[in-house]
Amino acid sequence: MRRTLRAAPPGAPPDIRRPIPRPIPARPPVPGRPRASVRDNRPVTSKTGLSIDDDAGTAPYEQLRAQISKQARTGRLPVGHRLPTVRGLAQELGLAANTVAKAYRALESDGVIETRGRNGTFIAAAGEAADRRAAEAAQSFAAQARRLGLTEDEALRAAHQALRAAYGTAD
Repeated sequence: MRRTLRAAPPGAPPDIRRPIPRPIPARPPVPGRPRASVRDNRPVTSKTGLSIDDDAGTAPYEQLRAQISKQARTGRLPVGHRLPTVRGLAQELGLAANTVAKAYRALESDGVIETRGRNGTFIAAAGEAADRRAAEAAQSFAAQARRLGLTEDEALRAAHQALRAAYGTAD
């Protein structure tokens, strides 16, 4: 293919000629592959049943963390189930890889998932870990309430109010 040459720029030696840049044609879309585009505000659901809602007042990584944790506790994601890779899940949900990685790190620190190096990320015995951490928190609360001189009823009332505030329920 013959390309047209452009004259040398001002101040350059006259024997230097540059090719005229030509526009790069756009690639045709690949069948079966989603097109890269700006996300709209509809919830995006993955093959694993996880979804992200941009209109929710919660950060995407927190939505992802809460959903995986809930599915692990309820048994929808059984112990030993292999989770998608960070990049794979990020692509499915239209999120940045760092967002999914942040959720995975939070889940790992909570004991919900475990990473086995190159083998992948798996659901850990989340129920046991969650029960153990809840029991530790309850013991810590009971010890603190006793040190403050609260009666059992006052401590239970304070705990109940804190739980209502955390879960957003009115009683």
